[in-house]
Amino acid sequence: MRSPSRRPLVAVAVVALLIGVVATAVSAAPPLPTLAITDVRAAEGNAGSTAFVFTVSAAGSIRGSVTVTFATANGTAAAGSDYTSASGILSFTKSAKSRTVTVQVAGDTTVESDETFQVRLSGAIGATLADATGVGTIVNDDALVADPTIAAAGDIACSPTDANVAGGNLAYCQQMATSNLVFGQNYAGVLLLGDNQYENGTTADYNAVYGPSWGRFLATTHPAPGNHEYNTAGAAGYYSYFGSSAGNPATGYYSYDIGSWHLIALNSNCSFVACAAGSAQEVWLRADLAAHASTACTLAYWHHPRFSSGSSHGSSSATQALWAALDQYGAELVLTGHEHNYERFAPQTSTGTASATGVREFVVGTGGKNHYGFSTAIANSQVHDATSFGILSLTLHNGSYDWNFVRATGTFTDSGSATCH
Repeated sequence: MRSPSRRPLVAVAVVALLIGVVATAVSAAPPLPTLAITDVRAAEGNAGSTAFVFTVSAAGSIRGSVTVTFATANGTAAAGSDYTSASGILSFTKSAKSRTVTVQVAGDTTVESDETFQVRLSGAIGATLADATGVGTIVNDDALVADPTIAAAGDIACSPTDANVAGGNLAYCQQMATSNLVFGQNYAGVLLLGDNQYENGTTADYNAVYGPSWGRFLATTHPAPGNHEYNTAGAAGYYSYFGSSAGNPATGYYSYDIGSWHLIALNSNCSFVACAAGSAQEVWLRADLAAHASTACTLAYWHHPRFSSGSSHGSSSATQALWAALDQYGAELVLTGHEHNYERFAPQTSTGTASATGVREFVVGTGGKNHYGFSTAIANSQVHDATSFGILSLTLHNGSYDWNFVRATGTFTDSGSATCH
């Protein structure tokens, strides 16, 4: 009997061998190279453009052609304003396994947060993408410039012959304590609200008491005269001590700018320098206001308060015409002294009518001499205190302001914010 044919078994073996060879060949094929892009973090610069250079690298063996498409994409940074968009195709070879993408970032001086954009890889041929997104971080290198802060107070330095001038009695002669609130604090301006040196404002007295205290920041001081300055004929000691900073000795009023604000020092000693409607001072004030009509925020200051609940002097109508001019031109603030206390009013007209577009007054007679009390609070008075010595600190923003009563003695505080109208 003939045995079965062995040919089918041989065929099966051959097929199996071929499959194994093919499988071995496939498994032995080298993997495709991978592509990855770096991140870039750099400062933008203040002008022109800064090159952000991203590197795209191929890892692994390159066989044949390897290409990839790239394109920028917005993050928090926007193409056109923050950087120049870029796109294209990168090619890699065995000898060139690294390519770069350059994106131009625009420099500016705008204070802003750090911003980002992306360079994205896509459509790789002959390679796979290991990291397809490069993040560009534009680091803000523009220093934040703080809005200026000013300090103000009046009724400050005791006479050198005052028994309390050394400051041991906390109810009197605290000019050194209040000056310490200002010294070394980088105020953009120090506004004096009159009666800066008692009793007669002589040059000798200024040098003896005001000088070692508030005179320490004379270079940034912008004074206004009080009635005690005029106890010396023509306020000669005052004008001698402050020099050109006090304005023309014949008038005592002047103006200047701090930050985006316009500031006006006026002379409320109206028996010496007239304040009434049509007076040289009122005419000058209106011309000054008209010349700065485009200024968003205006502050004026003098010694005698137009409005006060104080029991020693109270309100003075002598400055009503000055207030009316300020109100007409949209001024924000009036700072005064004379009453040795602190009082804040709501915005009002020159006749005392509450008005959202009126002028707000602060009475800051808290510079150190002593305290006066209060009678019944008058209309529009919001806050008052006669227990603490200190200064009014005002931060002058573009279109608004913050106020803060900074105390040297006592416990009283007052702070808030308002917009310019």
